Amino acid sequence: MKNAVILHGSGETPESFWFPYIKLELEKKGYIISIPQLPNTDNPDLASWLPAAFKEAYNEETLLVGHSAGCPLILSVLEQLNVKIKQAILVAGFSTPLPDGSTSILQDKYDWKKIGENVEDIILINSDNDPWGCDDKQGRNILDNLGKGTLIIQKGEGHMGSDTYNQPYKEFPFLVKLFD
Repeated sequence: MKNAVILHGSGETPESFWFPYIKLELEKKGYIISIPQLPNTDNPDLASWLPAAFKEAYNEETLLVGHSAGCPLILSVLEQLNVKIKQAILVAGFSTPLPDGSTSILQDKYDWKKIGENVEDIILINSDNDPWGCDDKQGRNILDNLGKGTLIIQKGEGHMGSDTYNQPYKEFPFLVKLFD
């Protein structure tokens, strides 16, 4: 069963930014889509978000997509899965503390080998000017630790969805082209 799980970031909902657009595009490709509303989005923490993410079904055909704080959540999901999923795409992802010092969604350390073993293909999309610090350096760090995947640097695209910085990002056609 081709399914996709889309995990939003802090302060977001399943209706934020490009999520409804991606949902529609994936449904056209035959995917069953889930965009769970993660709890306490203004103060994301791994202890409450990880159980919510594990209410979803994962299989060999799963596509996992995350934005911002949804990306370290994906890393934690991948580390604990008992199945190898097809693809993970991390948009504006990070795995080390951001300039504001927030770490509640991050693990102290990651088992990068296990994460890599549990995903066939991983794509990281970061920009060179992310205002929150989820930039190309964060993407490079994840790629280097995994030892596999593809890093795509979007020049001048900011956070690729942010109310604070007036980046509505209602569509994301580039992302649609990356789905297996």
